[in-house]
Amino acid sequence: MAMINPLKRRLQAGEAAAGVLITMPSVNLAQVLAGAGFDWLFIDLEHGSIDTAAMHHLIAATAGTACAPLVRVPRPDLALCKPALDAGAMGLIFPMICTAEQAAATVRCINYPPTGDRGWGPFYAPTRWGLPGPMEYFEVANRELANIVLVEHIDAIDNIDAIMAVPGIDVAVIAPMDLAVSMGHPGDRDHPEVVAAIGRAEKAILASPAALGGMALSSAEANAKIARGYRFLVMGYDVMLIQQIASQLLDGLER
Repeated sequence: MAMINPLKRRLQAGEAAAGVLITMPSVNLAQVLAGAGFDWLFIDLEHGSIDTAAMHHLIAATAGTACAPLVRVPRPDLALCKPALDAGAMGLIFPMICTAEQAAATVRCINYPPTGDRGWGPFYAPTRWGLPGPMEYFEVANRELANIVLVEHIDAIDNIDAIMAVPGIDVAVIAPMDLAVSMGHPGDRDHPEVVAAIGRAEKAILASPAALGGMALSSAEANAKIARGYRFLVMGYDVMLIQQIASQLLDGLER
């Protein structure tokens, strides 16, 4: 069967993929962003005000587009991962992966046996994936799901070679803001120590089979990162996008 996860198709072809983080349980917003041309949406169950039902709605809202729905779960826990996968998520994002053992746990959570420990229950996923039924979904899920880990703590930098040696990681995303906090430089992703730590992570990820990901808050920053080997670009989050557009509209208004 042909590739059915558009994000993995892009990454395996060496192409860059741009997406945005969603914290709001708004189907309308998800439809607009998916239709705007983003390659993936990052549905956030870690910091966002999104429950399981809203997550399912947001995944469904990407249907009819080439935008892959991804879900960030708080940790690699089967009880948290199964509802997202069974709702049709095309990948999971795991925060704060700091050790090889934690990285291996993500592989077990996202995959069916024998590769992983995921339980059976894909009642809704086949519909979102455009497949006839659960067995057809089962046949492709382990191959097509994207496993994305976040490198966002100095401990992860110290263990980066061991983390990237774990088979089954598709994308490793360097998250500079949490990394800066863990290093005692909150809000300063350009601090020399943070930049040096990012460089260490970049080198290890680029040397691995996984795609390198990171934050890019403008097309210029994204293009510069693509030139350095980045392929998974986090272009901001819903609150930031709305605030920026609102500020632009009001800037200079004489009222």
